Amino acid sequence: MMRIRLAIGLWLLAVVTWAQTDVWRQDSLQEVVVTGTGTQHLLKDAPVQTEVISHRQLQQYAGRSIEDILSGLTASFDFSENDMGSHLQMNGLGNSYVLILIDGRRLYGDNGGENDLALIDPHNIEKIEIVKGASSALYGSDAIAGVINIITKKHREKGLMAENTTRVGSYGDIRQHDGIALNYGKLSSYTNFQLQHSDGWQNTSEEAIQQTEYHITDSRNKTVNRHTNWQIAERLTYQLTPQIELYADGSIYWKRIYRPCGHHPGVDVKTWDLQYDNASASIGGKWKLNTTDYITLDADWKKHAYYYTYTDTTLTDGYVNGRFTNYYPYFPGDKELQSDQRLTNIQLKGVFELPYEQRLSAGLEYRYDWLKAPMRVAGGKATDNTQAVYVQDEWELLNPLYITAGLRLTRNEGFGTRLTPKVSAMLKLGDLRLRATWSQGYKTPTPKELHYQYIKNMNGVYLYLGNEDLKAQTSNYFGASVEYTVGHLTLTLAPYYNKVKDMITLVTIPFKDAPGDLITKYDPIRVRQYQNMEDAQTYGVDFTVRYQGRHFTAGGSYSYLDTKANQYDSEKDVMHEVTIDGMAHHKANVYATWNHEFSKRYQLGVGLYGRLSSKRYYQIDGDGDGYQLWRLSTTHQLGKMWRIEAGVDNIFDYVDRTPHGLHLGTTTPGRTIYAALTVRFNQGKKLTNKYKSNFNSRENETD
Repeated sequence: MMRIRLAIGLWLLAVVTWAQTDVWRQDSLQEVVVTGTGTQHLLKDAPVQTEVISHRQLQQYAGRSIEDILSGLTASFDFSENDMGSHLQMNGLGNSYVLILIDGRRLYGDNGGENDLALIDPHNIEKIEIVKGASSALYGSDAIAGVINIITKKHREKGLMAENTTRVGSYGDIRQHDGIALNYGKLSSYTNFQLQHSDGWQNTSEEAIQQTEYHITDSRNKTVNRHTNWQIAERLTYQLTPQIELYADGSIYWKRIYRPCGHHPGVDVKTWDLQYDNASASIGGKWKLNTTDYITLDADWKKHAYYYTYTDTTLTDGYVNGRFTNYYPYFPGDKELQSDQRLTNIQLKGVFELPYEQRLSAGLEYRYDWLKAPMRVAGGKATDNTQAVYVQDEWELLNPLYITAGLRLTRNEGFGTRLTPKVSAMLKLGDLRLRATWSQGYKTPTPKELHYQYIKNMNGVYLYLGNEDLKAQTSNYFGASVEYTVGHLTLTLAPYYNKVKDMITLVTIPFKDAPGDLITKYDPIRVRQYQNMEDAQTYGVDFTVRYQGRHFTAGGSYSYLDTKANQYDSEKDVMHEVTIDGMAHHKANVYATWNHEFSKRYQLGVGLYGRLSSKRYYQIDGDGDGYQLWRLSTTHQLGKMWRIEAGVDNIFDYVDRTPHGLHLGTTTPGRTIYAALTVRFNQGKKLTNKYKSNFNSRENETD
């Protein structure tokens, strides 16, 4: 804690020291945002507190992944990465409570509660908008902790644009991005390809002694396994008339995780790799009724399938011709489906200007979830069906006071009907902005949480169970913020409190509470089941400071967090208080960047970044150690066509060597280096004809 305070103090001192009279302020408060209300606002006038990671910040930081970017540039996030994906935590609540959007549409693809964030191409991000707190009134389920909206780059030049970015780093890290855009008359096309690869690394060969029969020091388990994934996506837009624009897009994604095989049974003997096959398709359009009113329609279909790909002969339980068979043999090259998730989502939305400085948003939503998991769900399949209608009114009551109120009516086939309201207000007093929000959240159990049955070999057999008696989760969120801008310095203080009723979490249960046939069949060392907590609370405060001059920027963010939850212990028949898994009391980010244009043909950028975290707490398998990670990045712009990025991650070579099977503070392999080259060719000019896209309001561009 003392080191975090010292680091923040030093950077605040640096902000004051570097302040100078010859500065130019790139006013980020003039940025247009949409996520908080679903409509356009200047950042400084957004009634809902919104944090933005700008295009300029993304370019300077040059992150290798979305996990790297979010954890490196804001203190509100933490990640635990494993073969199943990335377990994200935002202000104390995990993946299933954070809604991730790409251009306003839901990201889909999870396994075991972790999101596969490799679906997001970091080189195709224009900016990121972050709204904290329950947003179920506008976005429905999964938005109890907040919303992350990834805004992708939009290519509006007439003619042809082609770009390539190749990034290489230590441990065989390769990141490839290619894009081709074509704008001709009414038709626009953008094709995006990305490839990611890493050889992986091993920070320790020791297994946790409390989880094995004997002390193992020569395990082949890696901290991060070798993996490769690629994705190709296409988007077409057609300007039917100056008022109507139509679009269609789709993507295909493939990923394989290669697992090494050792010689310790039940610990590091792996006879299958993990493979993911994703696909998506969407159609929609926007009808601009006049200069202020419009209607949008979006229909999405998304698939996320997860397989075992066998690398050695393996006897396992399986379904043959629809019948369950014990000890069915799989041979090298065989594939076995673990889960196939599919989502159909249709949204109709309208935005209308009303008298007395009001703006009304209203919409309908239909969602259908389908899950096929022969080995993991009773009966092999499960479905879920949800419909919703919502309305929101934005009202500039008096000149300095802005109020937004919304209400959503949700009907779920298994859990009935629920109303979720939200009210936000902003008071403008010169350079001072005061904001306050109260909102309710609502989230029904997922098909996995209700029906899943999963066996995990991890230093022994772990049995994971769904629970058909789960209740829907509700929340009450209270947040406030004070934002003050003086000259080139912006300060924000934002306390919050979030109470979640019937929070769903994995709980270790006694064997007597698990199905006896499964205990006999698998002989697990531990049984975990999804259960409702009696209640859970997260509360804390976020503080950010930012100074921006002509050539120099500096600042940072600090997040204090505490959590409480009451959990019933069926074995001891008592209620006891626990922390929410993954919680760290203190997190901070600090940075300083310097940019200078030496000539029209060469611009240099240098950035120093620090990321700090105190201990992360867990109910089982130990706590994650605190850490400090520092990063140096440089960018070199060579004319308009060429760009070079190079830097050093983890300058002081910190490595967490906690034995396998226990929680880590960070998975970094130590000091690494990277370099990237971007080449961009554009033949044409900005579109100025009457068919200029009218999608601006949804894609966060100024009109």
